[in-house]
Amino acid sequence: MSRADTLWKELVHAVWQTRDDWRQRVVAATQLPFGRVRALWRLADGPLPLRDLAKSMSVDAPAATVTVDDLEERGLVQRTPHPTNGRMKLVALTAAGKRMVARIDAVPDAPPAGFAALSAADLAVVQRIVDALGA
Repeated sequence: MSRADTLWKELVHAVWQTRDDWRQRVVAATQLPFGRVRALWRLADGPLPLRDLAKSMSVDAPAATVTVDDLEERGLVQRTPHPTNGRMKLVALTAAGKRMVARIDAVPDAPPAGFAALSAADLAVVQRIVDALGA
């Protein structure tokens, strides 16, 4: 395993290990299972065909359909005809869905103590790395 592979694995592990408290706060704030939250987030940038939503969530189409059915019953999403493909439906946030995404985004997501304690110089290094990863 290369050094990059090892560091990436360690970074992902460090992030995942600090997410449980935040996820629990999101679930409490929304009263939604976290899988539904994931779907809403993926729709925040605009409507998606159901198959693309499923792919972005790493679930199969039937699981995505169950999620969308539930969110639709809650008034958070709506299905509309695809403008160029009559066999497809687009899934989009409703006004209530957009408000729910805002509620999710408002849940505090403070960094873990070790990250918060990094020096300004160390944070600048992390910023350069994040910028490079995004490029």
